[in-house]
Amino acid sequence: MPEATKPRRSKKAEQRAETMEQILDAAEDLFSKHGFYGVTLKDVAARVGVHHTLLNYYFEDKKTLFDAVFARRAVVTSELRMKALDEYDAATGGKPTVEGALHAFLDTDLDLYIQGGESWKNYGALGAQVANTPEWGAALMDQHFDPVVLRLIALLKKALPGCADEDIFWGYHFVTGALMATLARTGRIDKLSGGLCKSEDFVAVKARMASFMAAGLLEICQPRPQGAAT
Repeated sequence: MPEATKPRRSKKAEQRAETMEQILDAAEDLFSKHGFYGVTLKDVAARVGVHHTLLNYYFEDKKTLFDAVFARRAVVTSELRMKALDEYDAATGGKPTVEGALHAFLDTDLDLYIQGGESWKNYGALGAQVANTPEWGAALMDQHFDPVVLRLIALLKKALPGCADEDIFWGYHFVTGALMATLARTGRIDKLSGGLCKSEDFVAVKARMASFMAAGLLEICQPRPQGAAT
């Protein structure tokens, strides 16, 4: 009996998938540079080279398109970081260090921007915008990233058994703030450093960020003198 073969997609389905990727790529680039409110469906259609009614066929409105753009890569980075954290936890026999947990969380994400080219860097800049848009961005971050963030928090609690939960959450707050500032690629550090540091240099960031943040977390988890501010 002949072995079952995987059915091939029709040419029409392949063309549809290719068009969808072109739309998402174009929208990602435009949204990352101009923000949600600075882009129209007509802008995206013009970039792709199609009539704007085609976008209305695929997407109900601009927010639906934006959500699809955001979700496409969110699932990739979330799954890779979750895998890295799980593997690190197993490799350490459930006894992680602060720096090791942060390396698993941060380095895995930074590698995507280092190796993924301009498209991934555009997504990083888009993520920085979303993270700093409380009206609706927080809900997107919650939806796509809460599980992997809480997995990191669980490892940090293991690594810092005597640390107050609030200090660990504040530590994560500072970690994600630095990561979002990095992904935004504003060019500010380029100007301040006279070109010594570059916003595009994610390799340099990866070499420093986890160690820097680990030192901060260890410091704020030190016992405070009685009566010190919290």
